[in-house]
Amino acid sequence: MAQAETSYYVPHGSHWPIIGSVAVCTLMVGFANYLNGVSWGTPTMMVGLAILLFMLFGWFGTVIRENEAGAYNEQVDLSFRWGMFWFIFSEVMFFAAFFGALFYARQYSIPWLSGEGSGVATNTFLWSGFEGSWPHAANGPENIGGDYKPMPAWGLPAINTAILLTSGATLTWAHHALKANHRAQLIIGLFLTVALGAIFMVLQGVEYVEAYQHLGLTLGSGIYGTTFFMLTGFHGMHVTIGAIILAVILFRCIAGHFTPDRHFGFEGAAWYWHFVDVVWLGLFIFVYWL
Repeated sequence: MAQAETSYYVPHGSHWPIIGSVAVCTLMVGFANYLNGVSWGTPTMMVGLAILLFMLFGWFGTVIRENEAGAYNEQVDLSFRWGMFWFIFSEVMFFAAFFGALFYARQYSIPWLSGEGSGVATNTFLWSGFEGSWPHAANGPENIGGDYKPMPAWGLPAINTAILLTSGATLTWAHHALKANHRAQLIIGLFLTVALGAIFMVLQGVEYVEAYQHLGLTLGSGIYGTTFFMLTGFHGMHVTIGAIILAVILFRCIAGHFTPDRHFGFEGAAWYWHFVDVVWLGLFIFVYWL
């Protein structure tokens, strides 16, 4: 192994990439067949998920051990930072696509179907008499999915907004504690952040139960239901992933990892969590409130 102080670290040959490829392929094939009602779809999907988890534990464990052994120098650290930057940028584009679909449906599709602007012909010849408005009549002229009520903003969504904003504050507190080498405050701040993320997910589950059982709001409730569950569901998945990442960072901090000068693992997790916070603010404003 090359010494970090004198040269750039070149990783040794690794079996983890091929294991990850097998895992993702197996998971995809299993999930696709599960959606099509094939009997072996579910067990294949579970096998793929198990292999994927095995790969994640093994690969990240290898990186952690190499880092703690001093294999990485400042150039490797810079590479990690750029990698995390482009990863988060790709996630920004991912959510931008769904926000774009929401904007298009609200500002163009529904008004066109109602006869506004260039949609006069569409309304006259195809859906005469339809008068749609967002979000109350966004299930289209055929009332796709039946009647529903939109999710109110000033209930669980507002509480979840306060929870995520608070988690961002506790994470920032933990970061400052790490740079000041206050380990106790670091661990407390991280623990609170992970706990708040878990509470957020529990409340989102309660919100989904409320939507399905009492509001008639489902994935099949027209474009409103589709965009609502796609945006909030994918965000919830990111919160779950972020909480897991921060939990791993918490265990590493308890084990004495990271120093005030070298702690990109913590910073990368913090960048991701703050990104999740910002996305939720956009969701609260454009999905729930406006």
